[in-house]
Amino acid sequence: MAKEVLPILKLHRDATLPTRAHPDDAGLDLYSLEEVALEPGRGSHVKTGVAVELPPQTVGLIADRSSMARRGLKTAGGVIDAGYRGEIGVLLWNISPEAHTIKRGDRIAQLLVVSVHTPAVREVVTLNRTERGEGGFGSTGR
Repeated sequence: MAKEVLPILKLHRDATLPTRAHPDDAGLDLYSLEEVALEPGRGSHVKTGVAVELPPQTVGLIADRSSMARRGLKTAGGVIDAGYRGEIGVLLWNISPEAHTIKRGDRIAQLLVVSVHTPAVREVVTLNRTERGEGGFGSTGR
C-alpha cells in the first residue's frame, strides 16, 4: 500500500518543510521562519513560510510541542481548513514569567491532519435525551 503524500509549498526559500522525528509520530513539526522575542504574558504570530494542501474532509490542527509547553510557550487557535492555501502561521503565547526568543529554524508547533465530519445544520425544538444530559464542566467528578 502506497503511503499518502501531503503536498507542502515553500513560500520562502529559507522555510523548512515540516518533519516528523519518528515515522509513527502523529504530528508534523512546524518551523519558525523568523526570530521572534516573546515577553512574559505576550503573544505573537510566527511565520512558517509554508502552505499545505490538506486532503478533502480533513482539518489541520496546530498543537503544542511538549518541549515548548514545558518552557511556558503555548499555541492559540490553530484550525486550518482543507481549502486554505495561504501561509501557515502559529500564534504563540508566552505564559511563563520570563522572556523567550524563538530563533529562525526552531520547531515551534506541530501540525495534526485529522479527518472531519461536516454535517449540515438543522434547527430542532428538542434534542434526544442522554444519561449525561446537560452536565457540563466538572459534572462527572474527579
